[in-house]
Amino acid sequence: MNAIWAIASTEFRRMFLSPLAWSILAVVQFILAWMFLLGLNEYATQTQATAVGAENIAGISEAMIPFLFSTAASIMLVVMPLITMRLFAEERMNQTLILLTSSPLSSTQIVLGKYFSVLGFVLLFVGLLAAMPLSLALATQLDWGQLAAAVLGLTLLLAAFAAAGLFLSSLARQPVIAAVTTFGFLLLLDVLYQSGHSQGASSELFVYLSAFGHFLSFAGGMFDSSDVAYYVLFIGGFLILTIRKLDNDRLQG
Repeated sequence: MNAIWAIASTEFRRMFLSPLAWSILAVVQFILAWMFLLGLNEYATQTQATAVGAENIAGISEAMIPFLFSTAASIMLVVMPLITMRLFAEERMNQTLILLTSSPLSSTQIVLGKYFSVLGFVLLFVGLLAAMPLSLALATQLDWGQLAAAVLGLTLLLAAFAAAGLFLSSLARQPVIAAVTTFGFLLLLDVLYQSGHSQGASSELFVYLSAFGHFLSFAGGMFDSSDVAYYVLFIGGFLILTIRKLDNDRLQG
């Protein structure tokens, strides 16, 4: 466990030694904060203005949390490939992967260490995002259950993105190629969800296979153990594939 933590902390520090991670966090948080303020203004000026005498008006949590977290998920579909592309592809490009694989560390320790470093970035991002709806608690009453479900759902979704990106980075020889292939795969997951809900072509299988279909129930405040099981299997499957790839690289020298 100490070896995994050492790799994770080293990779996490290296991630923030370059301006890429800082720039991504700054730009994405600015965009989401702007979207949050626009949504809040629309809720205040339109929803409440038409609520006079109406019943069953959506609360602030129901109106803002799904919108904010769904927007964040769409943006991170583009961002996560940029975070994961360097994990193994850059090591291979710089010819330092052979030094890593020849160390006394197991493939499992190397893969988990690199994966946990990305999870650190994910938790930092989700924490900063959650601070936006949390700020509303100073002036109104939030649905804490819905917020907790949305936070968990987005964390699981991005953790799944990270696992897929880690595997595809282990296959590539250039970080740019790893980023493009990861983006293509994540976009395919989105297309599966859209295809499953397209008019005249509804398919429960497509919706189930897409990671986005499982996330939206969390964003709406619903916790389903089958959705958690999907993400656990998704993440575990890609981590196992990455470990097998690294073992194969070791055998080939």
